Amino acid sequence: MAGLSRRGFLASVAALSAAWQLDPLELGQALAQQATPSTALSTLHQTILQGPVAQGRYRTLVAGPGEPYLPRLDVLRRAPDADRARARRSLLYLGHLSDMHVIDAQSPGRIEPMIVQDHSAWASAFHPQDPLTVHVLAAMTQALTDLRFSPLTGAPMGAAMVTGDSADMHSHHELRWYIDVLDGRPVTPDSGRPGVYEGLQAWSDAVWAYRPEDPAGGGFGDYGFPRMPGLLDRAIAGPVQPVGLPAPWYAVYGNHDTLLLGTFGISPQFRTMATGDRKALAWEALAADVLGGYAATASPLQRLVGALDQRFGLTPGFRTVTADSRRRIFEQQEFMAAHFDTASNPGPVGHGFTRANLDSGETWWSADVTPQVRVFGLDTCNQVAGPDGAVPDTQFRWLRAQLEQTTDRLVLVLSHHNSLTLENRALRPGATEVLHGAEEFVDLLLDFPNVVAWLNGHTHLNQILAHTRGDRGFWEITTASCIDFPQQQQVVELVDNRDGTMSIFTTVVDHASPLAAGPGGSLADLAGTSRELAANDWIEDPFMRRGSPLDRNTELLLPAPFDLATITDAALEAQANTDLARMVAR
Repeated sequence: MAGLSRRGFLASVAALSAAWQLDPLELGQALAQQATPSTALSTLHQTILQGPVAQGRYRTLVAGPGEPYLPRLDVLRRAPDADRARARRSLLYLGHLSDMHVIDAQSPGRIEPMIVQDHSAWASAFHPQDPLTVHVLAAMTQALTDLRFSPLTGAPMGAAMVTGDSADMHSHHELRWYIDVLDGRPVTPDSGRPGVYEGLQAWSDAVWAYRPEDPAGGGFGDYGFPRMPGLLDRAIAGPVQPVGLPAPWYAVYGNHDTLLLGTFGISPQFRTMATGDRKALAWEALAADVLGGYAATASPLQRLVGALDQRFGLTPGFRTVTADSRRRIFEQQEFMAAHFDTASNPGPVGHGFTRANLDSGETWWSADVTPQVRVFGLDTCNQVAGPDGAVPDTQFRWLRAQLEQTTDRLVLVLSHHNSLTLENRALRPGATEVLHGAEEFVDLLLDFPNVVAWLNGHTHLNQILAHTRGDRGFWEITTASCIDFPQQQQVVELVDNRDGTMSIFTTVVDHASPLAAGPGGSLADLAGTSRELAANDWIEDPFMRRGSPLDRNTELLLPAPFDLATITDAALEAQANTDLARMVAR
């Protein structure tokens, strides 16, 4: 199958150089280069494993061997052609990010002391690495930029998908920081009093937390967490200068972008606390004053009294910090609107959301990321309570109608929740909309052979599941998070094997940072420190979240849903040229 003709190539160069204001000669030379698989560091070359004990039970990390791609035949159900590697061509190479959990750790709008009441139940309320989330995300954009060309085919990255839980505690600061990091804009991860860390990890009497200046006297010190003098000062000594993502990125809601801690509705008391000057130290005060506002028995008067107590500092168990209005809690529509304040490169403006979404309030969308691939972004988050989700009937029927009209291209579906967590059917009193669970949703996707993959997150682990019906099926790909170990994301590539089958390659990506935590203050040093701290989570086995080898670097085979020869080499070359020109301009 022929690629672009000489005339077509020259026309492509002329159009793209004009669109991006590039020198035509330089762009032409860049586009004429033979595609070469990337040799940038990934888990194909090196993995990160648990190392020796440093003190107590605290362990460091060490490098392990790389992991090759493992073929999975759960959907294809027959031996693939051994010569497929010689014929394959890339249809789309993309990044997949999820559960980035960007955190403003100094904000009063957090409920960290609840871990004292029950660390297992409230584990997501506090992590030792909370002040370092901007650095981790910036280091991840560096890793994905290093891998902007496929390690398999050399194809340029055409898109990136973000499957929710981007802002950890519904803070406008967190929302803005996450977007700016992915766009490559500088971020200073500080709030309140500039240059002074006022979060509880700096408080000597917060003995239940990890306090890097002196962790002695509490559970983290007993475990063996080390002293890291100056860590908190280095964490806020911005600005962090991220490189941003190398391709247009698209986003959906996660439960943390919808509810408080991804679980509760947001009370007036909490909204007041988030922008105020009182930060909780004791869980009893926090539970009574703020979480108590969620009780069904709380009257409007009781809620008002609680808000006034917060406003005027009348509640014990809190400490005074610097108020900051930028910590305000965003509304649901503000999450979408924030994605329009963005860089045009990598873009797109809105990141999947459109002006129609803002006008209608609908939080789901579709986009053609290339002429060959359509993406549907869903909002599976429950609006009432609970971390898990479901598919509202409005979206369910919309998706079916859209899929019935999409027969000539490959389809990817995005959501935050995966098939193990689509069972939350909580409704407000009087609400009647049907909420569809995993079984119904999977059956819907199986009705359409051109749905080849469902990308999601939520459970903070790497997992790949096959869903089949007869001789057809699709792959469900769940990626890990940037907050919990292993702090990994993915690159995914759709490949035509030119033999009636296609493959989806998944490659797990570690962020670009050193293995060992150290005293340095660079972006990479702080991201590496975060990963080591996360690897010592004693509440559950953090290494379980890596998944099995069959959930990491894989080749996921499936029958081609239609004759892929209808996608011409010329069309794929034109798309690759567009992606390359955007990278050159960036």
